[in-house]
Amino acid sequence: MTRNTAPTINLDQLATFKLVVRHGSFSDAAEVLGLTQPAVSLQIRQLERFFNLKLLERIAKRMKPTAAGLTLLEQIPNIDNSIDLALQAMAIHSQGVSGNVTLGTGATACIHLLPPLLGHLKLEWPSLGVTVRIGNTDEMVKAVEENRLDLALVTLPAGGKNLSVTPLYQEQFLLIGAKNQCQTVQHMTHEAWTKLPLILFERGSSTRLLIDNWFHQQGLKPHPVMELGSIEAIKQMVSAGLGFSIVPQLAMAGETSNTLTSRPLEPRLQRQLGLVLRQDKPLNKGLQKVIEALETVRGLHNYK
Repeated sequence: MTRNTAPTINLDQLATFKLVVRHGSFSDAAEVLGLTQPAVSLQIRQLERFFNLKLLERIAKRMKPTAAGLTLLEQIPNIDNSIDLALQAMAIHSQGVSGNVTLGTGATACIHLLPPLLGHLKLEWPSLGVTVRIGNTDEMVKAVEENRLDLALVTLPAGGKNLSVTPLYQEQFLLIGAKNQCQTVQHMTHEAWTKLPLILFERGSSTRLLIDNWFHQQGLKPHPVMELGSIEAIKQMVSAGLGFSIVPQLAMAGETSNTLTSRPLEPRLQRQLGLVLRQDKPLNKGLQKVIEALETVRGLHNYK
């Protein structure tokens, strides 16, 4: 069978064809559908043009299906069933939340902020997956720009082409030391901090840049004995009495080891975290739910 590929077929045409066969009349089918008889006749002609076959013939004043029409009639239930299956599959997207969202962030937020939020999302929306990638602010922003990430939670300021930036919260930085160094941590002036064995974030990170700028504003230059990329590694080294560090307050959230002591920096050092995504990014339900979850932390770590 050859078929003209120019015309199209739709479900209304198939439904009309079934009604014409059932009632044996264009006019009766038109009355049921609330259409004119010419409109019904047009739909049948379009079907016949699509298949390039005669589907109906008049026998004893009634419209009867041809052999090709009978074959089509037998296939319509299969078509209807396929449509039902497609509707059921698509209902997941229209009624629930599914798919995968790719989120970029820093190591500290990944360890201390995201787990409870993502855990709650998983319980509420089991079909929604969230993939997390870790990097510095510049890397994450570039990945969002290039649409390799759906969104990023990064240290501000952050900017780029076609980006939307939403500040979420501010947190201050703390000087931390081993528990047995409590008196040193609580009473030492910032001028003396450069003489401490400092264990700092590795160079190139936005957090390290903030810390270096803070020292520079005080007219000081730190001389770290260690530069590490992991916040947990820094805390372990400090706990072991190998030095002191400056970390975001978020890194101390839920700290239960009782091996560390801390105090705010004076003068204060703060950072602001925010969400970054493309301005033209389609906000499907999955992405909306991830954004809503992240926005629940707004204000939780605002230390002003």
